[in-house]
This record gives sequence, C-alpha cells and structure tokens, in this order.
Amino acid sequence: MTARRKATGIALAGVAPLALTVLTASPAAAHGSMTDPVSRVSACYAEGPESPRSAACKAAVQVGGTQALYDWNGVRDGNAGGKSKEKIPDGKLCSAGNATYKGLDLPRADWPSSRMRAGRHTFHYKATAPHKGSFELYLTKKSYDPAKPLKWSDLESTPFAKVTDPKLTNGEYVFDGTVPARSGRQLIYSIWQRSDSPEAFYTCSDVVFGKAGGRVAGATAKSAPTASAPSDAQIAAGAGKSSMDMSHHGHRAAGGHTGTVHAASADSPAVGGGSDATGNAPRPDGGTKPAGGRRLAETGGDSSTAPLAVSGAAVLALGAGVLVATTRRKAARSRG
Repeated sequence: MTARRKATGIALAGVAPLALTVLTASPAAAHGSMTDPVSRVSACYAEGPESPRSAACKAAVQVGGTQALYDWNGVRDGNAGGKSKEKIPDGKLCSAGNATYKGLDLPRADWPSSRMRAGRHTFHYKATAPHKGSFELYLTKKSYDPAKPLKWSDLESTPFAKVTDPKLTNGEYVFDGTVPARSGRQLIYSIWQRSDSPEAFYTCSDVVFGKAGGRVAGATAKSAPTASAPSDAQIAAGAGKSSMDMSHHGHRAAGGHTGTVHAASADSPAVGGGSDATGNAPRPDGGTKPAGGRRLAETGGDSSTAPLAVSGAAVLALGAGVLVATTRRKAARSRG
C-alpha cells in the first residue's frame, strides 16, 4: 500500500465514526399540543412536572413519570398514515397508544379543564415544529363518562372542525370551529395528521360546558382546577430536560411563518421550580420504523431535513479532504 493510499484510509477511518455520531446523536423532534382549550399534557406541564398541583396531574406523574410532561409536545404516532382510529386502541386515545404517556389515559372527572360553550370558537395549537397537514377536532357524545376509559365510540363519528394548513401566528396554529351544544364535563380530541409524513399528533382537552364541575353522566365531578397553558418562559425553562429537540425548528410553513422555539441551556431552572429528577435523560424516538423509506416520521423533520443531513455530510467530507491533503504534504516532505 502506498503512503498516499494509507493516508487516505486513515483519514476516512477517522472521519467515519464522527459522521455516524453527528447523524445519529440528534434527539427526537416534537411538534406541539393544543393550548386553547388546554390539553391534559400541557396543563400538567404548566403546573410543573416535579411538583404538579392538581390531583389528576399528580396521579399522571405517579403512573407515567415526569419525562412525559417534559416531552409535552410529543404525543404522536410516527406511522399513523391517516389510520389513527385503526392504530390507537380504546382506552389509550390520550396517550396515542404510547406507554410513555400512559398517565394521560387515567379516567378521572377532575382533570384541569377549560370553560367551553357552544358556537364559534377560536382554537390555538402551539407548534414547536410547524408542518403542513390537517387538524380534526372531535367532541365527546352527550353520554360521555369521564370516569371511564376513553373509547373511540365516546367521540362523535365526524369531526366538528376540520382545517388544512391553518395560519401560523406567533408560533401557534390558529383556526375557528363551531362547537356543538353540550352540558357538563366533556372532552375535545384533536388529530393533527401531517401531509408530508405519516406522522400524526394527538391531544385530549378537558372542557366544561356551563357551570364548572357540572354534572357528568355516571359520575359526580368535584370542582376541578382551571387548566392553564404553559408560557414561553416555562417551555424554555423545561427544554433542557426534554428528550425532544426544540432548538432547531425553523421549518418554514405556508405563508413564510416560522415557529421556532429556542431551547434553554441545561443550567436553566426546571419548569414549575422543581429540582432535577432522575430518569429524565434524553430517550430515543420510540424506535419508529420508516414508512415507505421515508424517515420524516422518525426525525420529525420536514423537507428541510434532507438538505440539513446533506449539508452535514458535506462538512464532514470537506474535513476529510483537508485531513488527506495535510497527510499528503507531510508524506511528501518526509520523502524529500
């Protein structure tokens, strides 16, 4: 083997592990959650993962741990492909069948709730990574019992609101819908199905029509706390403990809007003022397999993901070229 070939081999061997590290070290990307009406996971995150105030959020943490709340924007199925009703089993709608979020499936009549009334309502969905797609909102039937596990049959068969590529304003998707008449405690279920990937996101928002804590079928609900959406400061404070990548989402949506959320440093205080807890290390993206060869569902990226990967590869290739050239010069000097 000539000195030149040997140098090239050494350079490439040294760069290859670096390339693999760069391309595989990124945490999973997440996309958002309903903030009006406030979703369960958003409400509990706003209370503070380490020390939630409400009984329902405390129970959710006891069952599923705090990481699910730090990952408030990742309740998803990477390969939903428009078949949510077929893929998510009854009793696991709020977790989307993901065991990480199993605490959200607890049947209770005291989840933090938002006041709701029939008629026109403007919905808000916090998007930490905007993507093209459609939203469908379903309301529970009049017979809904929050003390029992939520089933698909508890929801109306057709969505009361459906919108494709809604306007993105200040990092939130904003769209209108006409809410049917109901009374007492109900639930609004949202499905955000991406059109550029099989990935879909889900939320359960507990709502109360009429008097707070009103009568519900089959259960006597005590007055539940009012749900609050997390502030931008709370989102930034907890980003360091999230296993979701919220620091690089400048994905451009329709109309030229972006919804970038900048992550706080690891030294930032935890949301809710809690201290660091064990078991909150970043986790992989649930092992989702690519559908049809597309890895968008795994990474949470959009059409900008591939160019980013190519750019990274180009940088590594450039580094390899510099290393090879340097080695060649040294070899030439030694021969002289």
